[in-house]
Amino acid sequence: MFGKYSEKSDIFSFGVMILEIVSGKKNSSSYDYSYSSDGLLSHAWKQWRDGTPFQILDPNLHESCSQMEVIRCIQVGLLCVQENPSDRPQMAEVVSYLSNLSIELLSPHEPAFFVHGRMNPNMVAMEEDSGHLSNSSTQHSLNEMSISISVPR
Repeated sequence: MFGKYSEKSDIFSFGVMILEIVSGKKNSSSYDYSYSSDGLLSHAWKQWRDGTPFQILDPNLHESCSQMEVIRCIQVGLLCVQENPSDRPQMAEVVSYLSNLSIELLSPHEPAFFVHGRMNPNMVAMEEDSGHLSNSSTQHSLNEMSISISVPR
């Protein structure tokens, strides 16, 4: 958050990646509101807290996965993205958690960047509209004061 890189930020990123793999959704999918307008971390946490973690599972994985392994991956992912960096496990612990199913895991706490309420629907609509603008042939900002053109690397 303050431009400092540490092992704990590496763990956070790994946790996000686990949740992205399990859900089939990118954390940064700002225009994909099909699973939640609150973001992947908030959605995963709400499902875990409500006892319905399989709600985040990618539909393509339903038939071919072990429920115990999915639960474990979601739990490890949530442990890695906890608000307090000192509550996040070390990478060696994460490797142990994922490779040894007999290790009992701690219960995760609320993740960092947890959204407590849904976004304002007007803001969601504005963002969706701006997403459509960026896909059209004439790209411009909503205020029509400047032109933004995205060029891939």
